[in-house]
Amino acid sequence: MPDYTTNKSDYTTGTPNYPKGRMGAKDYTTDYTKDQPRVLSASTITGDKVRNAAGEDLGEIKELMIDLNRGRIAYAVLSFGGFLGMGDKLFAIPWSALSIKPDEHEFVLNVDKNVLEQAPGFDKDHWPDFANTEWATNLHSYYGSRPYWEI
Repeated sequence: MPDYTTNKSDYTTGTPNYPKGRMGAKDYTTDYTKDQPRVLSASTITGDKVRNAAGEDLGEIKELMIDLNRGRIAYAVLSFGGFLGMGDKLFAIPWSALSIKPDEHEFVLNVDKNVLEQAPGFDKDHWPDFANTEWATNLHSYYGSRPYWEI
């Protein structure tokens, strides 16, 4: 059973364990089931593990990138590699490419570990222009996901 005492939500009920006044949201309309929460705080998601379908560890979610004009999460920034936070490579992952495993308090990115290692990434000092449509289209194509602005 996951530990939800450190500012995490109970994914199975969506009940947040955070102080009053803090809130966040996620659009689960495309993959919602009765066992998945419809709304979570961003701080609940950051730090969550990401695995692939084979169960391999792909890293953890460091940030969520929000499209302010559309009011939705565009990308999760995944940290992968390195040791003790040193040398990590960052990857923008289309939000639609992730699925939630509420019972395990983690996300699934359905790509082989080698695919992620070869993916376009960046380091903590050189973030891409997330608003660049050409960059974003190429990124969505790499992960085989439909661009969020078309959904």
